[in-house]
Amino acid sequence: MSAPRADLLALDADTLAALANRGLVKRAARELESGAGASVAPGADGEVSASFPDGSRTALPAGVPLEAGTCSCPAPGVCRHLVGLVLAYQAQYGAPADDPAAAPQLPWSPAEFDDAALLAAFGRPALTAARRAWGRGVRATVQRMDAEHPAPSVELPSCTVRFPVPHSLNFALSGATSARHGELVTLAAWAFRAAEQDGTPSGAARTMGGAKATAQPATAQPAGPEASAPRAAAAPTATADPMAAATALTEELLRTGTARSGPVLLAQLARVEAELASASAHWPAAATAELRAQAQAYADRDTRYDPNRVAELLAELRARARAADRTLALGSGESAVTQLRRTRLVSLGCRISGRGERERSAEIYLAQPDAGIVLVLRKHWALTDDRPATGAELASRRLLGHSVRALAGANLVSESLSRSPGRTVTVERGRIASTSITPLGDAWASLPAPLLLHDAAARLRAPGGRPPRLVRPRIEAENAHVLAVAEVGPLGYDPAGQRLEATVRDTAGTAVLLSAEHDVLRPGRIDALAAALESGTVTHVSGLLRQAAGRPALDPLAVRTAAGLVHPDLAAEGDPHPFAALPPVGGDPLTEALTEARGALAELARTGLDSALPHQLAPAAAQLRRTGLRTGAALLDALAADPVPDRWADAAIHLLTALDLHREEAAEAAGP
Repeated sequence: MSAPRADLLALDADTLAALANRGLVKRAARELESGAGASVAPGADGEVSASFPDGSRTALPAGVPLEAGTCSCPAPGVCRHLVGLVLAYQAQYGAPADDPAAAPQLPWSPAEFDDAALLAAFGRPALTAARRAWGRGVRATVQRMDAEHPAPSVELPSCTVRFPVPHSLNFALSGATSARHGELVTLAAWAFRAAEQDGTPSGAARTMGGAKATAQPATAQPAGPEASAPRAAAAPTATADPMAAATALTEELLRTGTARSGPVLLAQLARVEAELASASAHWPAAATAELRAQAQAYADRDTRYDPNRVAELLAELRARARAADRTLALGSGESAVTQLRRTRLVSLGCRISGRGERERSAEIYLAQPDAGIVLVLRKHWALTDDRPATGAELASRRLLGHSVRALAGANLVSESLSRSPGRTVTVERGRIASTSITPLGDAWASLPAPLLLHDAAARLRAPGGRPPRLVRPRIEAENAHVLAVAEVGPLGYDPAGQRLEATVRDTAGTAVLLSAEHDVLRPGRIDALAAALESGTVTHVSGLLRQAAGRPALDPLAVRTAAGLVHPDLAAEGDPHPFAALPPVGGDPLTEALTEARGALAELARTGLDSALPHQLAPAAAQLRRTGLRTGAALLDALAADPVPDRWADAAIHLLTALDLHREEAAEAAGP
């Protein structure tokens, strides 16, 4: 008999569930425990065969993925017998990877896979597709194996690739369908090679490959022509700059003012958005779509119009047009949609929003434990009747065959999801029936880091070294987390801002501010949140994490109590809750100066540079000087002397980036 197969012994329950599904793993485990498991027989060539009491026979040759095994049963794909073969083999020849008795895994890197191994595992079409993508440039975050990350992984724009079984490509997980799996795993292996050659630190995002790369990463031991270093892409032919139309439109908007919005402007924005999307410039296309929504809100006199946000979007488009790293700034080279294979997701809660009287939206936040990220499922409704359509009413509406309330607090398993580079998911038309939900249970408590936070301050310090917000990828819900709560402090209410605040402490002792504002579309939000926090049984809170006044702040999505999950956005309006008034909070001089400057630039963008007054920016420039921000003040002075779009962009990009950096520094200062 050959030596025990290390790849089968390294398969833990979570990896088996990702390769098959959790139900099959549980059923196979029960059958094994009850004595109805398989009888396994390893062969001299490494093949493992098994026979079952029901008469089924299955075999798994060496060097092939689990789905390449054979079974006499009629079930397609990875059946319970193949899973049972693995579990029975582990029981007979060694402890599975998630057993405490298993030997700890030694650090290893997927950079060890040369191109001969990749070719043998995935075939020539996958490597050809990977070379094309690498030539366009690939944005990747490499996570090496360490105590907190037992499996090396790579975050790509379209998915996360994990290598849970050491030294094996056969059990790599991408979450993508078989059509792109080989291409994506190959890109992940190349990303590890490039990171090790360049010394890129673990967890740092960078653009790899691209037309300017002299070569793709070489392997340590090339073996044959196909195993040599992947060739650099040929220099691209000259093409029109996808940002040219967006830049021209932002110049026009800055000169004439965004206040002059109308049907013509909305049509121009829609056209530019479509051109950017067709050029695979995903991030500026998303920024243009948001700018168009703001212009529509202004035209409708909607309260969701935010002049500061408009200024930020204009600055973002200008910054992305100027960026040296085009792959980073544009998000180009990635498929607009990546179809996912069978995927398990954990709901984190729901956010209700809307525009005007006739449009409503629900966003379901879905954690993907295997990838350690959060995806967003979004549903829009065009209202046709006079019902109020608040969050409480929308909670009963159907989405994927289930109510919004049920989806917002459940485990979801689907074979019909597709993911965008920005981490939104959609459901293929006609395949809703392949999506099922089960009760949430204790799924939050078993989420991996960083989805589940025990120290919010440490999480805010972790993203240091990222590119500036104005040019980095536009990732939906990148700040969505579940916070483990140890203690809930007193509640307070600001009547002027219609805002509820409470301080909770996470299990590391960090004070985290919970802050929620009243919204006419979510009239029961404040009272439902207060009742949950005052129940005395809060264990977890999900929400969007940010920095506020030098400490972590969480905009809550859902609250886990002994009575179950509370969804504030979906709560019905009840009797008013009595609150203590919030004490006044002192301001931060740097934040106040930068915020005033941002407001001055936003007002200038609203009214237009062509009608700028000579001393309009003087107060903001003076306050910047008083706080020592002389470069920002000089940029405002230059804009006042020469009010043109480029000078506005210089000032806006500098000051907005300074504001972001100041907030990040405040997060570091708040740490231990």
